[in-house]
Amino acid sequence: MYGGGGQATTEDLIDYQSTIPRRKTRQIRVGSIEIGDGAPISVQSMTKTDTRDVQATIDQIVALEVAGCDIVRIAVPDAEAAKALGEIKAGVRVPLIADIHFDYRLALEAVRQGVDGIRLNPGNIGSRSRVEEVVRAAKDRGLPIRIGVNAGSLEKPLLQKYGTTPEAMVESALGHIAILEDLNFYDTKVSLKASNVGLAVDAYRLFSKRSDYPVHLGITESGTAETGKIYSAVGLAVLLAEGIGDTIRVSLAADPVEEVKVGLQILRALGLREATTRVIACPSCGRCDVQTFLDIAEEVEKEVENLQNPLEIAVMGCEVNGPGEARGADIGVACGKGVGLIFKKGKVFRKVKEEEIKSALLDEVRRMSDEPKG
Repeated sequence: MYGGGGQATTEDLIDYQSTIPRRKTRQIRVGSIEIGDGAPISVQSMTKTDTRDVQATIDQIVALEVAGCDIVRIAVPDAEAAKALGEIKAGVRVPLIADIHFDYRLALEAVRQGVDGIRLNPGNIGSRSRVEEVVRAAKDRGLPIRIGVNAGSLEKPLLQKYGTTPEAMVESALGHIAILEDLNFYDTKVSLKASNVGLAVDAYRLFSKRSDYPVHLGITESGTAETGKIYSAVGLAVLLAEGIGDTIRVSLAADPVEEVKVGLQILRALGLREATTRVIACPSCGRCDVQTFLDIAEEVEKEVENLQNPLEIAVMGCEVNGPGEARGADIGVACGKGVGLIFKKGKVFRKVKEEEIKSALLDEVRRMSDEPKG
């Protein structure tokens, strides 16, 4: 076992897995996906197509499925979009959540079209009788409801009482929960999103102390692909490392497939999702004598994205940390002066010239990936 105060062995480096105690929550189900009570943390995204364009929406959902997305949310801005949901549902496998605001009739139509869940705020649907209709329809079909609290759209009384604070966000969520509980509805999950990382983190922490409903994590409007993934990773990782979070979405002003990739990477980095192929590469410095090192690292990462069996691959630039990291990976290369020393399962496998490093490494990676597990 790896621990402080001693030197890690090759086996330690390969086998060490992080263990993060999860917060105990109720469990709900979105289609075939369990959420809460120790179920694997699911990754969600949202389509960015016009929902009324059925084929474009199906194509995007299929791309999200291929990327590893577990649940997809779809905007339902009008009746035409709501009526398209059934055809969209028939063309995909992943569970679908209808995103509803203001018009309760859209929620009722989404339920009729066969979606797997509803996202709404009971407070903006209208009268209690309208909320009751939506809840009754959801209960009849066994559908969960996500209460989505956003720091940018809090109720005016709460803003006057608290300002835009974690307390206001949590009171909003608990108020919406009370509406559903009063109607004997408990298949609920909650999100408390903000673009400010600290605000979102503190809101989720506070809510988790006051309720055992499962939570959907996200940093809303986090930014473009470059900045958004950083803000999302920081906010989500803090909460996940504390055991908070049952499902996540990385919100980016980018292709939604990128959201899924980043979400999966965050979970895998914390040991909360199954392993996948990972390339470990040093940042390079003046000690690196292989001039093409950065190109090698980037090209190897692109080439191994969809391997049959996951591997850990180390691409290291010099002899300082290179041999140790390469030995600790399934396969790796430590570069020297115009050469590369390839390690396989902790042992030196072969020595190659600089111009052969990439091809030799990839050839062996593919052979290893094709080998049966066990």
